[in-house]
Amino acid sequence: MATLYLVPAPLDFGCEPQAPLTDVLPQGTLATAARLTHWICENAKTARAYLKRIDAMVPLAAPLQAMAIQELPREVHKKGDHDGAGANAQAIRALLAPLAAGHDMGLLSEAGMPAVADPGSSVVRAAHAMGAAVVPLVGPVSLLLALAASGLNGQNFAFVGYLPQDAQARQQRIRELEALALRTGQTQLFIETPYRNAALLQALVQTLKPETRLAVASGLTLAQATVHSHSVKTWRAQPSPAPERLPAVFAIGR
Repeated sequence: MATLYLVPAPLDFGCEPQAPLTDVLPQGTLATAARLTHWICENAKTARAYLKRIDAMVPLAAPLQAMAIQELPREVHKKGDHDGAGANAQAIRALLAPLAAGHDMGLLSEAGMPAVADPGSSVVRAAHAMGAAVVPLVGPVSLLLALAASGLNGQNFAFVGYLPQDAQARQQRIRELEALALRTGQTQLFIETPYRNAALLQALVQTLKPETRLAVASGLTLAQATVHSHSVKTWRAQPSPAPERLPAVFAIGR
């Protein structure tokens, strides 16, 4: 049986300028990715752009035009792929037909590690069910980089995805997560679409208790990366601008 490789992508998706791949991905990851000719991805166009960047570092095993690149079903993006049931499950098994035929495959997300804060877990489950080996390659994972740089509890933490967009629901969710963090010591990590970063930061600073620690890590691995970690009292006294065009990870804890 062939192997499914989880290929991390750099964290500069949609950002300018982009970081050199060799700054964020080890040679072994680039070499493995370069030899794969069968791919499952979120978006074929951006997958090809990433493979073109790899080709500049390590020659690809086949021309881009000859690559077999398949996209995850649209429903996976809209509703997630964590239940592993229904029509999506059948579609995922169909995507892995090359794996069953003996071809190693790569799973790719837009940024970071596939299946971590990104679609792909259904592909991984299906590969395991087939008896295939699943090998995660080394590369940047924004959640862990942000956590390490936050000064918050790295022994007990949770990623909770996106917070509600509605202001009242978002405020309630912030208070729930804060109560959990202060009661248990568990760091709470979450993300937002870049153009909503400022609104989320404002809601956090206004809603959280003064003694709660809030960390914001943006543009990680990029030249313009920043990490700020302070008590909410300090955030209120010395506000920092929210990263409007860069992906960011937010974390709260005690």
